Amino acid sequence: MKAAGKVFQYGDNVDTDVIIPARYLNVSSGEELAKYCMIDIDPDFVNKMKKGDIIVAKKNFGCGSSREHAPLAIKCAGVSCVIAETFARIFYRNAINIGMPILECAEAANDIEDGDEVEVDFKSGVITNITKNCTYQAQGFPDFIQKIMEADGLVAQTKARMMQ
Repeated sequence: MKAAGKVFQYGDNVDTDVIIPARYLNVSSGEELAKYCMIDIDPDFVNKMKKGDIIVAKKNFGCGSSREHAPLAIKCAGVSCVIAETFARIFYRNAINIGMPILECAEAANDIEDGDEVEVDFKSGVITNITKNCTYQAQGFPDFIQKIMEADGLVAQTKARMMQ
């Protein structure tokens, strides 16, 4: 699995309330949530980004509440990957559960800039900054997580197994 796109760069402590504000949580459809993704930190995000683009952030991305709405809004908005120095643990697990690829890599998070073109290989963990012609090494996904991603989430993977 790979991803490639333009970077939208954010700082430390991007919490779930700016990823998808509580006032939009009266819907559960990922497509509807996607319309409001990042609206309180970057009001024009959904109009600027293209399917496959990548979010890069600093420390503690996804802190705040434990709801799955935040990674779901990001995924359904068309973001192909989130790279951060660190993630809030519950956000990390929620992202994996819904099949949203995320990678921790301090060097990449601190060097990649807004607008850079980046390519990510999830198996090897290699992040290539095409704009700056350099690479960073994150930890690749183990096979069991790659299978969750390929199935589009843990629930979908479980359903597929039950149908076999």
